[in-house]
Order: sequence, then structure tokens, then C-alpha cells
Amino acid sequence: MSSLYIDRRGVELEADGEALVFRENGERIGTVPLAPISRVFLRGDVRLQSSLLGKLGERGIGVIILSGRKSEPTLLMARPHNDAAKRVAQYRLSLDAVFCTAFAHGIVKRKLQVQRDFLATRRDHDLEHRYQLTLVLRKLDNIAAQSHEKDNIPALRGVEGAGAAAYFEGLAAIAPPRLHFQQRNRRPPRDPLNALLSLGYTMLHCEAVLALYGAGLDPFIGFYHQLDFGRESLACDVVEPLRCEVDQFALELFRTEALRPEDFSTTESGCMLGKNGRTKFYGGWEALAEKLRKLLNEQVDELAAQMKQFSPQGIGDNSDIPVKDKEL
Repeated sequence: MSSLYIDRRGVELEADGEALVFRENGERIGTVPLAPISRVFLRGDVRLQSSLLGKLGERGIGVIILSGRKSEPTLLMARPHNDAAKRVAQYRLSLDAVFCTAFAHGIVKRKLQVQRDFLATRRDHDLEHRYQLTLVLRKLDNIAAQSHEKDNIPALRGVEGAGAAAYFEGLAAIAPPRLHFQQRNRRPPRDPLNALLSLGYTMLHCEAVLALYGAGLDPFIGFYHQLDFGRESLACDVVEPLRCEVDQFALELFRTEALRPEDFSTTESGCMLGKNGRTKFYGGWEALAEKLRKLLNEQVDELAAQMKQFSPQGIGDNSDIPVKDKEL
């Protein structure tokens, strides 16, 4: 299955049998079969018929609308999964402190490990940064060791934050100097690498929402990220260990000069990727997206197994077992 990216002003979409038809100024300019499509990403002034939305929904094809300069996402999804019992179990487990803390331990442990693995690999290849990366890796090792002693989610958030600060210190060391990347910043991003990370994280988050929704889970009810108005907290949970995949992808685009600083524009609103740059980005993103969807599906399956283990009937029965002995 593949994604379809449409970033062209004035295009109108309509359904014609088993195909998606593109029109511009009333003239038919292209056709794409619906069969292989799993996602449709829309940006700019794109118009489409309600009958097409209905057909996409029937086929379980997610529609992601990226609006404005910041590419704020709006998702249109098919009918929810039929297994409502799974969502009821999710709601109950979201109130179970033992399950949430054990789940959070697993998320933080996995995120720290993938960050360490990536920087360790770069240390072996980027000899000029070997000393800096060695220091960062020592920090990450110390932070990971501390995480085992934390027995509540706020404390684990502190560990994750410290790990992120150390990790981005390492990322700044290996980023091409022309990008002027010093640390992670957003809302708005102030340099090309941060702009690309923000876009990539947005795309990853959308994939997570669709994967959870398709599996019958509520993306808004998280276990590590707690309830927050308007936030898909469970999607935030499952993407944490996968953010490093986006980081590697973004760095590679700049290292190979598939993207250059000239593809970005900087204003008071921040650093933004231009249209030509977005075309290059989407062209490379789809290969990564296939990998991310597979990893997300694996994580969702693992989560379902964890939820089954902590079935509603057993909530609270294991409260006397130390959290660290119940790590998921």
C-alpha cells in the first residue's frame, strides 16, 4: 500500500469508478487507481467531492489535511473499529496506576535505547565527532540507569527530558554546520533541521493516530501521556521510540543534499520548508513511511497483548508487585 501526496493549488479531485481523477480548470489532467492507496495527504487549495470522501472512508483510506504554513494536520478517518470492548478496556487501564507506570517505563527505556544506538553508530562513522559523542553517550547511560529507580510517571518524564537534552546535544554535533542547528526548538522551528523534524514528527503522529484508530483503540486516551484537551495522548505514547527514525531520515536528506538550506524560508513565523522542498521531502518520505507503519503496527499489537495481560478483571490485583518487576 502507498500514500498519495497532493500539494498543488487549484486541483479538484473526484471519484470515477475505482479511480481517483484530477481536474484543473475543468480539464482532466490525471488518474490514479484507488486500490494501492492507503493514505491521502492534502495541502493547499485542493477541492474534492463528498462522494470521494465517502468512497475513501469505505475503503479505510485515511485523509490527512495539512493546513497553513505550519502544516497543522486534520485527519478524516473511516468508521471506527467494531471491537468497542477493546476501547472500554483501554479506558479502564488508563486509570490504573500500576499499568500506566509499567507502560511508561517501557516507553522511556525503549526511547533512550534507540537514541543511544543511533548516536553510537554515528560515533563509529563520524570520527571527527567521536569525543563529543562519547561524552553524550556516557550521559545517556547514566540517565538510563536512573530510570530504573523511578516509580512514578512525573519522575519518568524528568528522565525522558534529560535524555532528550543529551540526545539533541549529540545531534547538534553531527548536523551539518550550514544548518545552524544547536538544539531542538519548535512553535516555531528556527532552522532548517528543526523545521524538517517538526514536519516529520507531524507525519509520524498522523500515522500513529490512523494505526491506533484502525486497531480499535482511542488515540486520545494515553497511558504515559495523560489526558490533555485536544491531544491524541496514546499516539504520543507510541511514537516516542520512533522519533529517532525521523531524525535519521532528516539528517540523511541534508547530508546527501537532497534538501539544502535554500529550500527553506525564514520569517518572523519561523523557518518553513518551501513547495519545491516539500516535493523532495514527500518523495523520500514514503519509503520511510512504509517502515514506520510496520513498526507502528507491531507496537499496537504489543500494546494489545499488554492490555490483555492486565485485563479489566485483574486491575488492582497485582498492586503489591513492585513496578520495576512489572516492566512491560
